Amino acid sequence: MTNTPPAPGGDEAIDTSVPHSARIWNYWLGGKDNYPVDREAGDRFLEVFPGMAQGARESRAFLKRTVRYLVEEAGMRQFLDVGTGLPTHDNTHEVAQACAPECTVVYVDNDPLVLTHARALMTSSPEGATDYIHADLRHPEAILEAAAATLDFDRPVALMLMGILGHVADLEEARSIVARLLAGLPRGSHLTINDGTNVLSDANVEAHERYNQSGAIPYVQRSPEEIASFFEGLEPVEPGVVMVTRWRPEAGEGPFAVDPPEVDGFGGMARKV
Repeated sequence: MTNTPPAPGGDEAIDTSVPHSARIWNYWLGGKDNYPVDREAGDRFLEVFPGMAQGARESRAFLKRTVRYLVEEAGMRQFLDVGTGLPTHDNTHEVAQACAPECTVVYVDNDPLVLTHARALMTSSPEGATDYIHADLRHPEAILEAAAATLDFDRPVALMLMGILGHVADLEEARSIVARLLAGLPRGSHLTINDGTNVLSDANVEAHERYNQSGAIPYVQRSPEEIASFFEGLEPVEPGVVMVTRWRPEAGEGPFAVDPPEVDGFGGMARKV
């Protein structure tokens, strides 16, 4: 795996004095790449809204199902995973290359701790390739330019934006970022998004409000309709934008395969035509 130098907007040092969403997420998923400040913030969140830990697990399960669909049914062999977070288990390249070893995956994040672990943890099958770009979501053109060193933009690419767009507070700015990333990808490419919503629990809303006052980068919960707006102009993949547990649940997938649990997270997939 290669490593691309930071693009404009990338952080240069690990700040352990304030919580960071990628490290909190890592903590909720049972990872070890986090600091006391992250665990404290994560625990305070769960005190108000205990369901968030399950939401994190269901979000990762959604990623696994969508990647499998993209490889096995949509024929994707190239992935651009923006806002990947800290490597834990069932990372995009692991799921994709288990289905087709020749898959190529480029990860993008601007957390220096992710950069520290990227080379060691994001390995590749011999037939495929992985790369890591240290860059900011708000610089889509820089991301595309750097990703072109690994991905072939003459062939379709699966663009993954998993739990990251909530960090862009302004909806129109977030829509612009998605549109600019898609503009650099050819027809046949697929967009996959999931993000936190605010439809189930007042406790969830309160927990996010407290989190946003902690000094961490704020996270904005959106409505399912706002998440669906990121897919405008694209060809939706059934069942559209739905609660992540209801997006093509697999037979026998855990104890909730027949009756998936409700979580405050919606996601979907669509194809560029």
